[in-house]
Amino acid sequence: MNEKVLNHPLITHKLALLRDVGTGTKVFRELVTEISIFVMYEAMRDAKLEETTIETPLEKMETGMLNEDHYAVVPILRAGMGMVDGILNVIPNAKIGHIGLYRDEETFQPVEYYYKMPEGIADREVLVIDPMLATGGSASATISRLKQDGVTRVKLLCIVAAPQGIKRIEDDHPDVQIFCATVDRELNENAYILPGLGDAGDRVYGTK
Repeated sequence: MNEKVLNHPLITHKLALLRDVGTGTKVFRELVTEISIFVMYEAMRDAKLEETTIETPLEKMETGMLNEDHYAVVPILRAGMGMVDGILNVIPNAKIGHIGLYRDEETFQPVEYYYKMPEGIADREVLVIDPMLATGGSASATISRLKQDGVTRVKLLCIVAAPQGIKRIEDDHPDVQIFCATVDRELNENAYILPGLGDAGDRVYGTK
């Protein structure tokens, strides 16, 4: 199993607020950012550090530092943009690519309408971000597109995942680790996660 689920009281608390239908746009955005920081923290647990020398107020010392230029963040538009601030709070110098996908309402299959990546994307570790991993179609299509560009190191970060979405990624991309705040029960007939939190994009941007 490639998924890492964050089981922590603070995450459960913030998820409860995030799910609540009464949570307004401002607080919803803030909660997405906060939870994204936690997910990113876990996703970076195996990050490679480069040896360097720094000088403290008292002496020089050998330590390790992260080369943030080795990372790229790819939000799946539009809901994925809601997680960007949280991710950049952790690695502020990461490059950002964008992929635009919409879900065909009849087939539920992703349709690409925009794709732009930073220079040298194949040499970077890519963190694909999307608050909801439902059917897994958009995430799988994004990862496939990145692999076409030569990307070999991909992690998928989300907030709420459905078992179907996790299985889709594990079947299509067994080399990709999934990091999520929680795994929910199931999808409904419209491929929305239950109990879920509604449409993440609409709640981030206040469009419904």
